[in-house]
Amino acid sequence: MRIWRSVVGKLWITILLLVSFVLFILTILLLEFFQNYHVEEVEESLTYEAEKIARIIESYPDRDLSLQIVKEIVDEPVYAIIVFGEEGTYFSGSSLPSNQSLYNRILNDPMFTSVLRENNVVKKELSLENDMTSNRYDNVKVIGVPIEPSSEEQGAVFIYQSLEAIQKTTEQTTRIIVLAAGIAIILTTIFAFFLSTRITAPLRKMREGAFEVARGKFDTKVPILTQDEIGELATAFNQMGRQLKHHLDALSQEKEQLSSILSSMADGVITFNRDQTILITNPPAERFLQYWYLDQDKSPKEAIPTTFKELLNLVMETEEEQSGEIIVQGRTFVTIISPLSSDKAVRGAVAVIRDMTEERRLDKLRKDFIANVSHELRTPISMLQGYSEAIVDDIAQSEEEKREIARIIYDESLRMGRLVNELLDLARMEAGHITLQMDDTPVYSFIERIVHKFQGVAREKNVELAVVSHIPREMEWKFDPDRIEQVITNLVDNALRHTYDGDKVEVVISETAEGLCLEVIDSGIGIPEEDLPFIFERFYKADKARTRGRAGTGLGLAIVKNLVEAHHGSIKAGSELNKGTTFRFYLP
Repeated sequence: MRIWRSVVGKLWITILLLVSFVLFILTILLLEFFQNYHVEEVEESLTYEAEKIARIIESYPDRDLSLQIVKEIVDEPVYAIIVFGEEGTYFSGSSLPSNQSLYNRILNDPMFTSVLRENNVVKKELSLENDMTSNRYDNVKVIGVPIEPSSEEQGAVFIYQSLEAIQKTTEQTTRIIVLAAGIAIILTTIFAFFLSTRITAPLRKMREGAFEVARGKFDTKVPILTQDEIGELATAFNQMGRQLKHHLDALSQEKEQLSSILSSMADGVITFNRDQTILITNPPAERFLQYWYLDQDKSPKEAIPTTFKELLNLVMETEEEQSGEIIVQGRTFVTIISPLSSDKAVRGAVAVIRDMTEERRLDKLRKDFIANVSHELRTPISMLQGYSEAIVDDIAQSEEEKREIARIIYDESLRMGRLVNELLDLARMEAGHITLQMDDTPVYSFIERIVHKFQGVAREKNVELAVVSHIPREMEWKFDPDRIEQVITNLVDNALRHTYDGDKVEVVISETAEGLCLEVIDSGIGIPEEDLPFIFERFYKADKARTRGRAGTGLGLAIVKNLVEAHHGSIKAGSELNKGTTFRFYLP
């Protein structure tokens, strides 16, 4: 069935049908022409013979002589029947069809009897049964011509001839035409296939080339087999392939550039269709959508946040840029949505999403820093101002009171100095300007020396301070001794300031898979659970009512965290109210 759908098959069928139709019409016309031509020729010949016989009979009064002449004139396949009134009938020849049968047909046919009665010339074709073959009829042409009477007696000459020869000629002609038609069909088929092959061979090459181009092989070339229109088509196809490859390479480069730009952007970009279908996203936008999917509890999940969808609808309706702020998973995103226009109609929109969480956090930290610094400085400055006024106004009467005022002013100035120094240290650490002097240090003796400095304070507060080691005493570890001493000093100082009389503070040393583990464990007042996530922030303090002894600046733990992280380590805190606190940090 494939050949009928091919160009070769269609062209062959078309040519074959055309040739067959032309031969069929030509055959009908030729057969009709031959039939009419031969019948007319026989009719004219028979009429001439009949008239000649009639003139002979009219010219010779001697009937026997005239009939003898007629017998000599009439030869097969022409036969004659001569009727003389009621006296008799003369039959010329004895071949089929039967003269008697024809004579009976003539006597019974009004058209033929009109020859005798009215002297008309009659021409008619009859069908007679063949005496030699049953169930077969012969067509004969009969011409009736009247004989001019020489007396009162009427006469007529009926001359006839069988049309079987004409039929045989027609059949032979038909056979010849059919044979010619068969030869013509065969030659047409050969010609059609030859022509089709010449046409379709390059077309098949181009079809194969088109399939290759469709698969992405744009460098495919079609051979140019001819210099006609098909050859020009092949040339145009090759040019088209080269142009396609060039344009697609350019589009691919532009797409890669656009993809690289989008991927490298810090802001998220989402392109929407008019029906709000997401077309293109970059990694920051995908993170934004992931935050949104995780933030949803109900099912099915919405593709974009409600606020985002409202802004998008507003852009589609007003065809103007819209902006808004969206909070997802506790993160703040600012989005700007612009319409994409095409032919004076909005075909979509592009949204630029910026994660402002860090900026908001830094802005809050800045405000908190200013507020905290102002708060921390307000108290010592107020005290300095107040006691200074007391000295100026000479309120202190005794030397003891003056010394007490001077001592308070001195302590507050030291407190302000510590605050400023810690702020400077913290600023340098966060700016990355801290330099570590790494050295192999004996861990146990190093920790024991630091803890020994706090033994006097511990005895005053009746707190047991001890070092618990799970490592060999001679083991060394590489770190900056000064910075780690600052870390442990801050942690032990905090532990001592937040313990009751009779409590216990331990510094535990161990080695784990994460590195050297140092723990400062106290059994003091503990830290409320709600304060634990914030204890490493600057100026953050737990409940001030729980603070005993000299107050801190709120920067110690922030400095501790920065110093540990500068060593690429980590620090954690765990606490239970009124049961104690554990600070654990690791040095890799």
